[in-house]
Amino acid sequence: MDKIIRATAGDGFIKMAVITARDMVQRARDIHGTSPTASAALGRSLCAASLMGEMMKEDEATLTLRINGGGPIGSIVAVSDSGGNVRGYVGDPCVELPLRSDGKLNVGAAVGRDGMLTVSRDIGLKEPYIGSTELVSGEIAEDVTAYLLESEQVPSACALGVLVDTDLSIKAAGGFIVQLMPGADEGIIDKLEENIFTMDQLTTVLSEDGEEELFKQVLKGFEYHIVGQTPVEYRCYCSRQRVEEALSCIELSELEDMIAQGQEINVSCQFCDKVYSFSPEELHEIAERKSGEAGELSREA
Repeated sequence: MDKIIRATAGDGFIKMAVITARDMVQRARDIHGTSPTASAALGRSLCAASLMGEMMKEDEATLTLRINGGGPIGSIVAVSDSGGNVRGYVGDPCVELPLRSDGKLNVGAAVGRDGMLTVSRDIGLKEPYIGSTELVSGEIAEDVTAYLLESEQVPSACALGVLVDTDLSIKAAGGFIVQLMPGADEGIIDKLEENIFTMDQLTTVLSEDGEEELFKQVLKGFEYHIVGQTPVEYRCYCSRQRVEEALSCIELSELEDMIAQGQEINVSCQFCDKVYSFSPEELHEIAERKSGEAGELSREA
């Protein structure tokens, strides 16, 4: 079962959240048919969005992580609710590049660095909070670290990893975010940096030792306490009603053109690929409602 585990250390000056997400990333790979490189890029983004989304305190809040670095993979979108449940997609799920010189998937080249990482938090106010930073490497974890420091003024370290097996299935996926609270002294910072620099490869720890070993390695030398655990999953909130609402938002002339074609239209959800079909008669009902609402607004004005 995928989950986020939270811990504190260093007399409360350190907060760490770890996510295990093999099933989540496998679900995304099954839906979108991603190549190994695209699986890694999307999987890392899903893990980051889940970790950041689960930090929000508002029950109905959502967080959207968008990455566009100008690379061949196109845009990456990952959306999390406040429980850490996520959904997402990439522009080109089939993109594949030669491995890097160290034998690892070349996520950075696929994503590119000529662009932005943008985070939008919708907590139910009139406008969402939006922050963005320029991409550092396109490897995603480094970009999230830069975003947290530059846009949210929180000293942080983020690590994300996806291990793709030889049969293209997801063998391991997950990551962590470590944050320092105000007042943390230089000794804590130096020790954490040393631990992260010398730790084993993230996906190796996740696949061979488990999430507890991550806490032990990153927080080595600190007494830490697990303070919470939340199950997370790949979860899409699409529904026929939501698609109807989306159709009712397009221009009336476009709806009328669809109706005039006399054919059923299919609308596919970008996040889960579920297809919703609408007959010309159903489109006509949507258009009539839209026309009626427009008339009501005109009379009120």
